[in-house]
Amino acid sequence: MDSRGELPDEQAHIRRAQANPRDFAPLYDHYLPRVYKFYRYRVDDIATAQDLTARTFERALADIRRYQAERAPFAAWLFGIANNTVGSHYRAERRQHTPLDDLPESASDEPTLEEAAIVAETSAQVAQAVAQLREHERELIALKFAAGLPNTQIAVMTRQSESNVGVTLYRSLQKVRRILSAEEIIHDRT
Repeated sequence: MDSRGELPDEQAHIRRAQANPRDFAPLYDHYLPRVYKFYRYRVDDIATAQDLTARTFERALADIRRYQAERAPFAAWLFGIANNTVGSHYRAERRQHTPLDDLPESASDEPTLEEAAIVAETSAQVAQAVAQLREHERELIALKFAAGLPNTQIAVMTRQSESNVGVTLYRSLQKVRRILSAEEIIHDRT
């Protein structure tokens, strides 16, 4: 994987998949973890995240022939589909969502119970803080940290300037820090 998160020889894989959908597998294998992670930030349960991930790849496979590299990087195109899919999901459900925490990738195979409890508590606190942000801020955080997209690709997807994306992300993270600090102060007083 290169520094932008692309699959090595990604454009060659795309051309092969456009010619024969059976050749979509390397793209699927490469982007599956990031798309799933994106949905775990955006929806409140694992089954829904899995379903939306499947829908995203079904649509990407069905539309791969329409992808044009000169218009946007493949990751931006794919996460555009993911973003539209989650939007459609929530419009259909007519309910607000609470993004969940990023599933931590453990350095060791088995964390201790204490480590797992600390990670779970911290992740829950971060998820609750992120849930207090505006929808637009949550979307940018999910694209940046769950999908792993650079600000340039997020800017293309959201039709904002790259600097606006960066400023919004910075301010959103500052809000999360303030919320967490306030909760820590309240927690320490009890």
